[in-house]
This record gives sequence, C-alpha cells and structure tokens, in this order.
Amino acid sequence: QVQLVESGGGLVQAGGSLSLSCAASGSILGINAMGWYRQAPGQQRELVATITSGSSTNYADSVKGRFTISRDNAKNTVYLQMNSLKPEDTAVYYCNIRTPHLAYWGQGTQVTVSS
Repeated sequence: QVQLVESGGGLVQAGGSLSLSCAASGSILGINAMGWYRQAPGQQRELVATITSGSSTNYADSVKGRFTISRDNAKNTVYLQMNSLKPEDTAVYYCNIRTPHLAYWGQGTQVTVSS
C-alpha cells in the first residue's frame, strides 16, 4: 500500500522560512513527476511546484525565486524549501506523486504565515 507522509508545516512570521518533506512508502513504479499543491480556505487547490523524473522544475509565478523543490530518489522523498514567506502563502500544502495512470496525495500539512 502506498502512503505519502508530509512533515515540516507550522507557524512562521512573514519573511521567515520553512522546509516541507514528503516521504513515500510502498512500491511506486513509473513516477513521472512529484509536486506540491496548496489550498487556502475557500480557494481552489493550486499548483505550487513540480519536479519531473528528468529533474526539470516548474513553479507558480507567485513563488518563483522564493521556493525551491527538490527530490531524493533513493529515499523516495520530495522537498519544498520555502523562503521569504508571505501571509498569502498560508494554506494547507499537499504533496503529489504522479505515474502514467495514478496520482497519490499526502495528508496535507498546515503552513501559516503571520504578518
């Protein structure tokens, strides 16, 4: 059974930093991308950052220059380093792993940025 476990969320002041981790257990074959999404109350879930099997990255315009996505293939883990955090970054962050036919989601971790 595949399970994605997230960690690293919390409360931070504007301008601060947080690092999120998402570790996948179980057998996952054919991963083509890993990523992070976020959802604020009353808002649609939006893409934050993705990293492909070829290690190419993509970021939402709102986080470019502030967030960095990375992966550790040996540990089947994806990370999100978040710097210069803003109150508008406040949301529940979900990690995601995609295969050609399936998508797996983490349980979500709360990130709250105070002004």
